[in-house]
Amino acid sequence: MIGEIDIYGVYIPSLLLLMLIAFAATSLLRLLLGYTGLYRIIWHRSLFNFALFVIVLGVTVALTQR
Repeated sequence: MIGEIDIYGVYIPSLLLLMLIAFAATSLLRLLLGYTGLYRIIWHRSLFNFALFVIVLGVTVALTQR
C-alpha cells in the first residue's frame, strides 16, 4: 500500500481513500440488506454495520495490495 497520495500538493493518506471506498460499498450493502429484509434477523444492528464496514475495508485493502 502506498503511504500517501499527492493531490495538487496535498498529501492524503491512502487509507483515507480506501475508507471512503469501503464506506460507499458498505452503504450500498446496507441498502440491499434493508430492502431484502435481512436486518430482521440481526440482533444488534450497529455492531453488525461496524463489522460489515471492517470486513469491506479489509477486502478493499487486500485487493489494492500489489
